[in-house]
Amino acid sequence: MSKRNSQAAKSAARERIRAQQEAERKREKRKRQTIVGISVVAVLAIAGGVGYAVMQANKPSHWDAAKDEKLVKPANSSGKDGTTVVIGKDSAKKTLKVYEDPRCPICASFEQTVGPTVEKDVEDGKYKLQFIGASFLDRNLTGEGSKNALSALGAALNVSDQAFVDYKKALFSKENHPAETSDKFKDDSYLLKIANEVPELKKSASFKKDVKDGTYDRWAIEMSKKFDDNKDKVDGTPAFVMDGKKLTGADQKNAPLTVEEYKKAVDAALKG
Repeated sequence: MSKRNSQAAKSAARERIRAQQEAERKREKRKRQTIVGISVVAVLAIAGGVGYAVMQANKPSHWDAAKDEKLVKPANSSGKDGTTVVIGKDSAKKTLKVYEDPRCPICASFEQTVGPTVEKDVEDGKYKLQFIGASFLDRNLTGEGSKNALSALGAALNVSDQAFVDYKKALFSKENHPAETSDKFKDDSYLLKIANEVPELKKSASFKKDVKDGTYDRWAIEMSKKFDDNKDKVDGTPAFVMDGKKLTGADQKNAPLTVEEYKKAVDAALKG
């Protein structure tokens, strides 16, 4: 090979190497750009996810938002916020205040055991009943079943006072009342299933719509406030107050939970 051809070959070889190096640099640049692009997308996705999570965390819960909803008062109620619910004959001279939380197991036990006696007394006109609903178990045990059940009771009251009484009885029945730690009443479907046991509610399209729409959610919150702010110094359920005095059982402290204790306490209150 001549000296001239040798130099040309070397020059061509150097050019090939340079071209290869240039191509490699371009590949590395594209690779870095791709990695950076993916990283940016990932960071933005993470940031977006975190932002969404923060937004959701700061978003008020349904029941927090319900505090600002329009208050709808059920028919057959009275008072400023429609939270005065009185059942019984107008001719009855005395009124028995009944404080109950829908999730309360002792309330359920009372209704199952003493409920028929109370119902007969009201029918006979011995006294009227004023219902005050509570939802403190939602706070103590966490959940929303008490408030949701109160809202459904508001929907029942809107149908009729008898529908309210019958639905409350069904909610507290042995067959339907959940364990204290179970929040089954938070589910509208379960509340509507129980309502099918009350003929007046089973055929009421407006009742079903009101439960599903949460028409009386704000009312349930106002009713809960009525319990929290009560002047009878009641801080638990069940509780019964007549003429400002609590009805108690044999221990002179807790509510009467047997028919015998209840009759004795009521007779004493009616005479007082």
